[in-house]
Amino acid sequence: MCRWIAYRGETIPLERYVTEPSHSLVVQSLQAKEAIGATNGDGFGLGWYGEREEPGLYREVRPAWSDENLKHLCRHILSPLFFAHVRAATGTPTTRPNCHPFIHGKWMFMHNGQVGDWSLIRRKVEDLIPDEFYKSRAGTTDSEAMFLAILGAGADADPIAATMRTLTALTELVSTSGTTEPLRFTAALTDGKSLYAFRYSYGGSANTLYYREHGQSVVVVSEPLDMEREFWKPILPGHLIAARPGKPVIVEPFPQIARLAAE
Repeated sequence: MCRWIAYRGETIPLERYVTEPSHSLVVQSLQAKEAIGATNGDGFGLGWYGEREEPGLYREVRPAWSDENLKHLCRHILSPLFFAHVRAATGTPTTRPNCHPFIHGKWMFMHNGQVGDWSLIRRKVEDLIPDEFYKSRAGTTDSEAMFLAILGAGADADPIAATMRTLTALTELVSTSGTTEPLRFTAALTDGKSLYAFRYSYGGSANTLYYREHGQSVVVVSEPLDMEREFWKPILPGHLIAARPGKPVIVEPFPQIARLAAE
């Protein structure tokens, strides 16, 4: 399973959470503690917001621990909202277009999980993507397909409702496909202003997700970045976290399909 972090708050250098902590994302790329596999070496990516509406993006197929550029980029890039992701592939090739995060206009998305047997239902999942968004599909992953499906389901109007509609459709596709492989969706989505993260599964246990607040800032992670476990709060399966401008961070059950989430 992949590992990722999402941050929203005061403008800080990316190194604060990506490379500096004792159990940073780079360390997790080699020694993840709460994943099925300890190594996440199938590429990595950074996405961040600055002065432009659309995010900056850097993705590489090499493992995070072996890219000499990563440390320098994280030291010099400052942002109030950024994503970082180390990938463990679940069947699709290790290419730059398949590395997270994914962007479309102002939107950015990353994911940890799988959509059942992807080889079995890929065509049906891609049918969820409207033509105006499908033309932006650059890779072959289930994650990118879900992202574009969410945008096509009305993310501009209501990103939470669009995600719920997409997860409902995905759950139906997986449940009727005849596979024993689960749907696991632990993902982060942002429009450059608000940050949303989701923890959900159908047919198996949900991948881990935690958050930590510091003042007006919040960081959401696949697993804690240090040994101060008392400060890291778990997000339960079937729950989401939302951090919006000028509002308190909220963690709440899904407005729909929460009953399908694995216990």
